[in-house]
Parts: sequence; C-alpha cells; structure tokens
Amino acid sequence: MNSERGQPYRILISLPEGDVPYTGGYPVLYVLDANAYFASFHEAKRAQRAYRHAIVVGLAYPGEEPLNFLRRAWDFSPPVPEERNTPPQGGQDELINFLADKLMPAIAERFPVDADQQSLFGHSFGGMFAIHTLYQRPELFNHLVAASPSIWWNDRFLLVEERAFVEQANSGDLNLTHTSLALMLGERDSPQEIQDSQALQQRLAPLSSHGLRTSFYVEPGEDHMSVPFKLVNRVLREVLTARQR
Repeated sequence: MNSERGQPYRILISLPEGDVPYTGGYPVLYVLDANAYFASFHEAKRAQRAYRHAIVVGLAYPGEEPLNFLRRAWDFSPPVPEERNTPPQGGQDELINFLADKLMPAIAERFPVDADQQSLFGHSFGGMFAIHTLYQRPELFNHLVAASPSIWWNDRFLLVEERAFVEQANSGDLNLTHTSLALMLGERDSPQEIQDSQALQQRLAPLSSHGLRTSFYVEPGEDHMSVPFKLVNRVLREVLTARQR
C-alpha cells in the first residue's frame, strides 16, 4: 500500500484462527517497525491458543533492513525547523491518516473486525508515535503500547500535546472509558528514558477517573534494542485479554 505521498509500505498480516469471537469480530494489533518485530508477534500468537483468534498487522517497509532509519525518522516524528530537519522529519500526522483512512479500513474490508479491540505497538520512535496518536486521535485505538518511547525528542514536544489532552479529558470532551496506555522499558534503557516514562504514567494516572488505564513496567536485564523481543508476550496479554462487556 502507498501513503498519500506515494511512499510504499509492506503490510504483513498474521491471520486469525478459529471461529469469529462472540463480539462479532477479531481483535487487531498493529505493529510498527514490522520488519524487525512482526515475526516475533506472529509466532508467539500462533503458539498460544488464547491468542490465535487475533489478527496482527505489521506496518513494514520494502527491503530487508530491520529498522529503516530514514523512513521511520519521517513517519514517527513531528515537523522541525529546517536547520534541524536532518534526517527529514514531520510525517507523524500523515502516518496517522494512512492508518485511519487506508490501512484500518482495508483490514476491516477483508476480515470481521472488533472495532472495540484495536491496538497499536511501537518501540522507541514508534513508542513516541503511539503516545502522539493517543493525544491526537484517542478514538482510533483502544490500547496503545509504547516500548522505550523517545519522550525526550524535539525538546519534549509531547508535553504540549499532553497538556491539551489532559485538559480535554478533564472537560469531558473525550471518551476514554475503554482506552489504555502501557509504557514498557528495559532495565538498561537510559535513566532519562525510564524516568520520563514513569513520570508520564504518574501524570496521566488521575485520568483513570475518566476511564484511561495507564501502566508502567521495566523488564529486568534488557536494553533499548533487546527489550521489544522480550516484551512480546506481555504486550499480547495486555491488549488481547482486556474486556469491555
């Protein structure tokens, strides 16, 4: 599939197994940086009967590179001044529109989908993008998992979005009844990354009165690059065992 600008994506799909759940549709987990992470989610899902009913959709790039630095730097980041725009950045809202307007409808055309069980997983820049998506389009995904998110990026630009998001929630303008954000890191992530995520979870915790669930977890022994692979089962449990009715 191509973005609005004509940028190509490879879409990887781990098919559901078994009958359609009683909800009338399958839960869907969207995985960013799928060249690196999709296979782990696919195999873990298929090996465990409790998760086989889910669809895992990987957003990947053409080529064999596990992490496409230039593509993900554009896709997951906010616009920046020209003097700081190396590598090119600023495509985060374009990617949200691609997910909402093209990819998610395409999946729903091909499979019966549970619209109340849509999840997003992102790591590092992808985790930063997941948090941005929660702030800008909180209705798009029910569960968001941000692994080792780069909250420090671009002078902590997410803080401005966070304040607007919290204000909207407290004014009753958002329906967060069935929404969750899980922040997961490795013990050997930088102290800054761990502290930033823990502080974010603490700041968002009061929104539980509006329905938002937040959690913070540190995986022992893992670093920034190893932790996504160790978290696969925890992510599946987080997003596929939540109940709404």
